[in-house]
Amino acid sequence: MTDTRPLRKGWTTGACATAAARACLTALRTGAFPDPVEILLPKGLTPAFALNRTSLEGGVATASVIKDAGDDPDVTHGAEIVVSVRLLPPGSGVVFRAGAGVGTVTKPGLPLPPGEPAINPAPRAMIAENLTLAAGGEPVDAEVTVGIVGGEALALKTMNPRLGILGGLSVLGTTGVVVPYSCAAWIHSIHRGIDVARAAGCDHLLAATGDTSERAARALFPVPEEALIDMGDFAGAVLKYLRKHPVPRLTLAGGLAKISKLADGHMDLHSSRSRVDQGALAVMLHDLGAPPDAVDAAGAATTAGAVLEIARALGLDRRLGDLICARAREVALATLSGGVAVAVLAFDRQGREVGRAGP
Repeated sequence: MTDTRPLRKGWTTGACATAAARACLTALRTGAFPDPVEILLPKGLTPAFALNRTSLEGGVATASVIKDAGDDPDVTHGAEIVVSVRLLPPGSGVVFRAGAGVGTVTKPGLPLPPGEPAINPAPRAMIAENLTLAAGGEPVDAEVTVGIVGGEALALKTMNPRLGILGGLSVLGTTGVVVPYSCAAWIHSIHRGIDVARAAGCDHLLAATGDTSERAARALFPVPEEALIDMGDFAGAVLKYLRKHPVPRLTLAGGLAKISKLADGHMDLHSSRSRVDQGALAVMLHDLGAPPDAVDAAGAATTAGAVLEIARALGLDRRLGDLICARAREVALATLSGGVAVAVLAFDRQGREVGRAGP
């Protein structure tokens, strides 16, 4: 039976940190933690969060919230977000610190300068606003330390090390709400990766759909680490952001199937959101002079790899790969609207180049 239930939304690390911080300030003011604790999100939602653990001693209040990302496959789903708050002298404002498991910015180009804890501006504003609300509208002077249990290990599964965010995860979220399968965190990392590359002076970015294509392309173009963009399935996120924040040169690299989707105009290359058009590949083979039986076989194939094997038997595999890359390059150039030189490379599962277009 197919499950037709609507996907459940969740809460960002920023929202969880906000709830814990608000509970801590209330405890410092009243001696008791509200549980659950209600917060105000930027779009007016007022969710309540259960506290996992609390402590109040030595003028420092600590509370934690277990993150519920809903039905989104978020790497931080189930993580414990721990916040400590201590009051500061009047006029200090709200000061943020990175606790265990939250990273520190080390490279320019991100929304925060090097040396700052990786607590993004939107969560900072959310926390500060809720502290003010917890204080009855009065200005708050406090040090807020945010940590994530196991965050340093979890960060290795993200793009943080490549972005120069070291020692842990980032505290993210502009609205406080996680929309299932929105992949907002990945797209955010793509944008920040481009920002870091531009700030580092990289004039050639290499955006790849996966590790195999990235390694193969980097062997051809030995760009620095900052120039590598982990594109995944989000070609549109790369191209549309570069349209507004251009660099002189871009190389797109991926498996033949994903590059063929880009050639068909798809900006999201995930298998659940776009499909390889074997009919279009069969037409390309026809245009390259393949006999009718091979064209028919290509049209009936179930994968791009199978079409490539049909072309290989005819000695047309490289010409087919180059044609797919050329059409993908046209799509990329049209999306970028000028100003960026583009090359497109396609590889098979073993990392062998099967197509290329562009300088």
